[in-house]
Amino acid sequence: MRTKESKSVKSEGSRLSFRSYFDRDLWEEIFDSLLRNRARTFLTAFGIFWGVFMLVLLMGGGKGLESILANNFAGMASNSGFIFAGQTSEAYKGFQKGRSWNVELNDVQYLKQSVAELDVVTPTVRGWGSNASRNDKSCTCSVSGIYPDYQQVDNPKIKQGREINGVDVQQKRKVCVIGKRIAEELFPGEVNPCGQYIRVDSVYYCVVGLSGKSGGGISIGGNAESSIYMPYSVVQQMYNKGNNVDVLCLTAKNAYKMSDVQYKVEAVLKRKHLIHPHDTQAVIKVNTEAIFSMIDSLFQGVSILVWMIGLGTLFSGAIGVSNIMIVTVKERTTEIGIRRAIGATPHSILGMIMAESIVLTLVAGMSGIVFAVLILQMVEMGVRADTPEAEFQITFALAVGAAVLISLLGVLAGLAPALRAMGVKPVEAMREE
Repeated sequence: MRTKESKSVKSEGSRLSFRSYFDRDLWEEIFDSLLRNRARTFLTAFGIFWGVFMLVLLMGGGKGLESILANNFAGMASNSGFIFAGQTSEAYKGFQKGRSWNVELNDVQYLKQSVAELDVVTPTVRGWGSNASRNDKSCTCSVSGIYPDYQQVDNPKIKQGREINGVDVQQKRKVCVIGKRIAEELFPGEVNPCGQYIRVDSVYYCVVGLSGKSGGGISIGGNAESSIYMPYSVVQQMYNKGNNVDVLCLTAKNAYKMSDVQYKVEAVLKRKHLIHPHDTQAVIKVNTEAIFSMIDSLFQGVSILVWMIGLGTLFSGAIGVSNIMIVTVKERTTEIGIRRAIGATPHSILGMIMAESIVLTLVAGMSGIVFAVLILQMVEMGVRADTPEAEFQITFALAVGAAVLISLLGVLAGLAPALRAMGVKPVEAMREE
């Protein structure tokens, strides 16, 4: 019967080539060495496992949150802006401060002619706190009167039916596009509400479209899921808006930033409505470009933090692997000396120690990846019931990159112990024994 000692020194000469790494006896020796002290090996491997697990889990979680947030902001033009009328804070040309003013419908054409950097200028009128009902069901809603080009600023992401078109506005058709929550409240269990009628503030409207836009993100006219979109002319007449515009919606051309264009728009409106040029409260501006930039910066910071935490934990685990391999080399000094005495080269000793380090690191790291992927899959399945667009899984390229990183850490962790093993001399090893 072969002993472990005899097995460890068997066929040294045959292990000097590349093919020796596929030798069954060599792999038995590697696992035998790692399992001699199972508690120590497990605790060391757990450091690598936990580092990889946290890195993959945090990256998948960050990706999932980013996809949810992106879905909430989907449809909103990233170079858009919104203008509201406030109260003046400066007296100007005979007008006292505190004067109320309104953006007017003729300002739309005036801005198109005065500010060449604008791509879309469209007015909207709003109605908040309205009531929508059908048969014995009712719910609160917000009403938005829009022109067809509003969809270039904030696309309602029509799920069924169609959008509001120019003929609807021109002929003052009593039609509407409803949000998801309105459909759930007024048409429970029905797949397609298009073609049916609802009553909004005592007036009946035909549903021509169902919006698939989520309720999160930027909500200028109210929550998108509980909003009802109607032709501008209908809301203007039904709510007695006249020529007043509640919100002026803008998009800039591709070569320009909305933050720069909005100041030109503000200057034009102040000049037209006799507002002091330095009045900071009369014109209220909302710039989605700045909001999107802030969100991108936030996720970049989160990504950097995730990598710092994950890599820090991985390097701590790699140090643990290096320490256990140093202890292993010290315990096996006699064995290494015998190998050297019967003809083992320093490179074969180096390969043996490096192989043990890489195996320990890879097994622990791949276990961490698999476990993290399973957790992310369960989270994704739970979240997709409410948010089908959520994606928590990491990409295949990222998984391959993590495996390469683990292998590199295994090489680095085993390098110092392997170099120490190469320096063991047979005479000194036998004397130590």
